[in-house]
Amino acid sequence: MVNFNGNLIDEISSNITPENRGYKYGDALFETLKVVNGKIFFWEDHYFRLMASMRIMRMDIPMHFTMEFLETELLKTVEANHLINASARVRLNVDRGEGGKYLPNDDAQVTFNIIAEALESPFYNIDRNRDYVIDLYKDFFVSPGILSGLKSNNKAIPVLGSIYAKENNYDNCLILNTNKSVIEALNGNLFLVKGDTIKTPPLEDGCLRGVMRKQVLKILSQDVNLFVEEASISPFELQKADELFITNVIKGILPITKYRKKEYGRDFAQKVVGRLNTQLRLMS
Repeated sequence: MVNFNGNLIDEISSNITPENRGYKYGDALFETLKVVNGKIFFWEDHYFRLMASMRIMRMDIPMHFTMEFLETELLKTVEANHLINASARVRLNVDRGEGGKYLPNDDAQVTFNIIAEALESPFYNIDRNRDYVIDLYKDFFVSPGILSGLKSNNKAIPVLGSIYAKENNYDNCLILNTNKSVIEALNGNLFLVKGDTIKTPPLEDGCLRGVMRKQVLKILSQDVNLFVEEASISPFELQKADELFITNVIKGILPITKYRKKEYGRDFAQKVVGRLNTQLRLMS
């Protein structure tokens, strides 16, 4: 079942018209959430990121789009898909409705839709027997700035990068900005570990304002033995790192095991996963 503006309908009947602005122009935003046993992980962070992004996109936020209203609609969708007592991946999509060309009609109204699908694991874990090999994607570059950090429906570079990764037997790729700094992976934020220093690209470089990125930074900041910084990362630094890992809300932490001829450990990433799961158990 799909939730369209609060109405639960069969997926077959959930056609979006050609005039939908999210479909027509990518004039839409989305949040991907992990829901376990009716609990939305980091819902407050997702909600406030969505509201901030809608303001940047100059969308007229409906008065009823409160945190409580959207949470109710999300859980209603999860329950309708018989996942309320399981783990689910949920996508909340917000668009500017229909009408207009590049300029929306004056009467354009924000609409939303929600879909849910099953996930295997309720908590986060690392498969220590699985290699995770990446490369740089250098066909196109991201411009630094606020718009690049929005979770919008304009995902041409991740789509093309994913095709490139599949064609070359990579598990993922890292994306560069126009300054040739590494900013993120195709599906998450990047962290670099070198000794007791942990680096992640700053938001100003054009990386996603990731919800899991925020959680990991919070966890790392509690360790007085670590030096954590948000700073630009050059491709040259990748091969000098002890560990590299990717973060997103669905997978948690994905340790990179190989980039070109360099192989990496995953012990630090494993420790962070342990702390993350401890945090989630306390929240449950």
